[in-house]
Amino acid sequence: MAEIRSVCVFCGSSNSATQVYKDAAQKLGKILGKNDVRLVYGGGQVGLMGTIANSALEADGKVTGFIPQYLHEFEKGHTGITELFIVDTMHERKRLMADHSDAFVILPGGFGTLDEICEILTWKQLRLHYKPIVFVDVDKYWSPLFDTFVQHMIDKNFVHAEHKNFYVIVDDVDQVLPTLKGIPGAGPDFVNKWW
Repeated sequence: MAEIRSVCVFCGSSNSATQVYKDAAQKLGKILGKNDVRLVYGGGQVGLMGTIANSALEADGKVTGFIPQYLHEFEKGHTGITELFIVDTMHERKRLMADHSDAFVILPGGFGTLDEICEILTWKQLRLHYKPIVFVDVDKYWSPLFDTFVQHMIDKNFVHAEHKNFYVIVDDVDQVLPTLKGIPGAGPDFVNKWW
């Protein structure tokens, strides 16, 4: 069973997200804060990113953010969080977020979130990490990705069906911590990508 002290949350930075997604981010931030699980995220103060950070802080949680310099100038990094690290590149940001986290949780988001998803799943496929990954399928947001496109990649033999075991999908943020705590400690017993 994995010990979860910090969770990296990938989510959108758009202020135009509908309320159901904002509510989920707020609720997850509160859950993390109340359970003394550090939030690690992209360091922004807008969109779901800002919502989850503010909610975790309001629940007396600790929040660590990583933001590239040019985004800090454009989006304005969240200077009210516990720790804000300004880095040089998006690649460095993602690496540091991964290094400082025991698990990954994905809320709805756009292209940036998709980029983070693809990288963290690829790193797991290549055995660069064994950390749990949980998608929160708020209002069925992620269902088209997994029910249609991921299944299409499996059907066309670009992804092994067993690789669906790299992640868990839950319907509600209330399920995140129990799910993460219930995932067995992972090891290098993965299907070889090239077979």
